[in-house]
Amino acid sequence: MADGGGLDLLRDWQSAMTSVIPRQLLGPLKRQAELIQDVLERERRLQREVLGHVFAPLDAIFDLLEQSGATIRQQAEALEQAARAIEDTAVLMKAQAELFERSIKALREPADLARGAAGLEPRPAKAKAKAKPKPKAKRA
Repeated sequence: MADGGGLDLLRDWQSAMTSVIPRQLLGPLKRQAELIQDVLERERRLQREVLGHVFAPLDAIFDLLEQSGATIRQQAEALEQAARAIEDTAVLMKAQAELFERSIKALREPADLARGAAGLEPRPAKAKAKAKPKPKAKRA
């Protein structure tokens, strides 16, 4: 890649040539120097354009990656909220199950008393099928 030193070198060369070269050759040499300067400027412009085209896909990829990261973060937050909602629902369902079990027990009590008063055998006791509580997951 050409840098600012190319133009400085050209100017230095021009000033050295004007002091050494005869006047009749100076005009064509100046024209050549102007053409070289024009070529250098066009080369720089072309290099900037080419580099712009080279880096455009990279910028687009990084933009997409940034968007993907933001989307993943939103999904994680939504999952956290869903997990909290499911946990709250589980707590409510356990409370409902407990109330239901106590209600059944309270409703059976008069029937069991009546069965005993009538001289019938007590109903056989059923084993409770209660699930073991699982350890709670730690929240971050």
